[in-house]
Amino acid sequence: MIIVMRSDATREDVDHVLERLSEVGAEAHVSEGSRRTVIGIVGDRTRVQQLPWEAFSGVERAVPVLKPFKFVSRDFQSDDSIVEVGPAKIGGGYFAAIAGPCAVESRDQLFAAAEAVKNAGATILRGDAFKPRTSPYAFQGLGEAGLILLAEAREEFGLPFVVEVLDPRDVDLVSSYADLIRVGTRNMANFSLLSELGRQPRPVMLKRGFTATVEEWLNAAEYVYKEGNQDVVLCERGIRTFETSTRNTLDISAVPIVKGLSHLPIIVDPSHSGGRRQLVAPLTRVAVAAGADGFMVDVHPSPETALVDGPQAILPGEFADLMDEVRALAAAMHVQV
Repeated sequence: MIIVMRSDATREDVDHVLERLSEVGAEAHVSEGSRRTVIGIVGDRTRVQQLPWEAFSGVERAVPVLKPFKFVSRDFQSDDSIVEVGPAKIGGGYFAAIAGPCAVESRDQLFAAAEAVKNAGATILRGDAFKPRTSPYAFQGLGEAGLILLAEAREEFGLPFVVEVLDPRDVDLVSSYADLIRVGTRNMANFSLLSELGRQPRPVMLKRGFTATVEEWLNAAEYVYKEGNQDVVLCERGIRTFETSTRNTLDISAVPIVKGLSHLPIIVDPSHSGGRRQLVAPLTRVAVAAGADGFMVDVHPSPETALVDGPQAILPGEFADLMDEVRALAAAMHVQV
């Protein structure tokens, strides 16, 4: 259930509701918006619903929530969430352009990419230090050495960075460096990892599992949110279908569907969706037109030498051209890039 307080509700009104919820053994999550306070409730539905909440002072209405995800739903919060990543913002009319190499390979490679995407207008740098690979013999990333290089690039170019975490045991390490922590498609259902990320202070980007439904994806976000971390960004990165002409199938319909169901911002990853360089620009344009809150693409100074996902990485010049197109589309969508 969700309890919506009136705009003129007092602190005492809110505290009274919280006291009664505690008495019936329910967990309450308070969201104080610019116009009103909303209280999300998790607990025994029968005990909670039997109380006459709308008779309580300051209560506007009590709304039963039938969806399995409560805190990330539109019922809980009608206004779009805005997630701050360093100086960048995502959601609520703010658009994020996230770009950089799929994996940090060297200082020269990272800095060349970071300088290029910064000059072209990127707001967040991407580059992974830990890589989950299908083959155990493939390049697995530089580990903490890669995190150190990303931190140096942030200092040099003024770009906050997003990096993936694979293991709950590495959350503290990654959180000590990163501005935004990403959960990859293979870990969307790693609930121990999600809960651990919910207990640390950095914003979290949650990629959709390549076989996950939208509801399963939002339930995964609920694991993070319910632990206290409200700064969650969703990332549609394509799902596995019978189609073989692309690496994955970009489910662009997920963007408006998620926006109808959840207040969380959603971005799109055209690189891992299409898996081919020539598909990145058109898929990005589609994402902007569909109302996504941003995009994340692979940019590499020399894709032919890339240790990870070279075929889908675009060149710095191509990214600059793409940003020109994105700015034009975003202006038509009344979105701030």
